[in-house]
Amino acid sequence: MDKDYQKLLEQLVSGELAELDIEQKEFQAFQPVLMEFHQRNSIVGRAKRGGGVSYHYSRDGI
Repeated sequence: MDKDYQKLLEQLVSGELAELDIEQKEFQAFQPVLMEFHQRNSIVGRAKRGGGVSYHYSRDGI
């Protein structure tokens, strides 16, 4: 089953999720959704060792 990345990003912004982990194998499916997301400038990613990215919401982009 594919993840609903739009819904997950909305949950991140609303505070339902503290962070969103995206594995390397799913990044190509996630990235276009992130680029179209209305608050993408407030979504901050941190690379994880071994691949993948952990995203969190930041009002000030940090």
